[in-house]
Amino acid sequence: MLLIGESLNVISTKIGRAFKERDPKPIQEEALDQKEKRMDYIDINLGPAKKDGHELMPWVVEVVQDVVPDIPLALDTSNIDAIEASLKVIKEVPGKPHLINSIMVRPERYERMVPLAAEHNADFIALMWGPEGLPRDENERAALAVELLYFANEAGIPNEKIWVDGIVTPVNIQQPQLISLMNFQAMLQDIAPGAKSTCGLSNISNGPPTHLRPILNQTYMVMLEKYGMYSVISDPLDETLTAIAKGERQDIVDLINSVMDGEEPDIAGLPKEMQDYVKTVKVIMGDTLYSDSWLDL
Repeated sequence: MLLIGESLNVISTKIGRAFKERDPKPIQEEALDQKEKRMDYIDINLGPAKKDGHELMPWVVEVVQDVVPDIPLALDTSNIDAIEASLKVIKEVPGKPHLINSIMVRPERYERMVPLAAEHNADFIALMWGPEGLPRDENERAALAVELLYFANEAGIPNEKIWVDGIVTPVNIQQPQLISLMNFQAMLQDIAPGAKSTCGLSNISNGPPTHLRPILNQTYMVMLEKYGMYSVISDPLDETLTAIAKGERQDIVDLINSVMDGEEPDIAGLPKEMQDYVKTVKVIMGDTLYSDSWLDL
């Protein structure tokens, strides 16, 4: 599982201030820290960046690449001019294409952005957000995927350079959507052979208490990987999640997969850590109603 570090983000007070003041030090410290924490990509998230994104994004790209020239970047902003300006200055990482994060399934977005990806040989994240917003189920996700990938293929971009993001939703308000995304993941290779996939993993825990976020993120990552998820945008500070993604906690993966396959482990005989994963799978699957106290039940 590839990891795209999410914490070089304008919503961080420290990073947001560094962006505004054009202070390279906190930005470079964060980039180096993500490298140390084994992130495969670094996401540079400027948010809308409406005012000066076309100047800020290329500056941040150069600042980051000065200290981590060997890690590919994900260019994350809704400002298309900022994306275009960054692609003109970004330095190639041999064998590791940079990512545009992301292109929505809206003609006014993809008709301009897909040619940019083609021109600069960048991969891109295909965000399954259509003209009506979030798709209702896996079938609507599939229809959106076909529309955008067909357009990209016609522009000369093969499926292998497209990372499909079916959109993760919060567990405490849209539980059924989590199942829909897994179903969509299972369909993806039939819809678009060779396409990669990713998601904003921490969206699942956006809302629950802070101390419960890691177990939700870790469990859902394993569940998605069972259905073919290629990468996730994740929290570099979550060392357990990174260890799972890097294949160092097969015990957790095996337990989650067994519960998904319908096995009922002797939960009383499991360590507390493993009991928590079993309980969390059942919440995500909808077998248990979500509450902030599900681990205590």
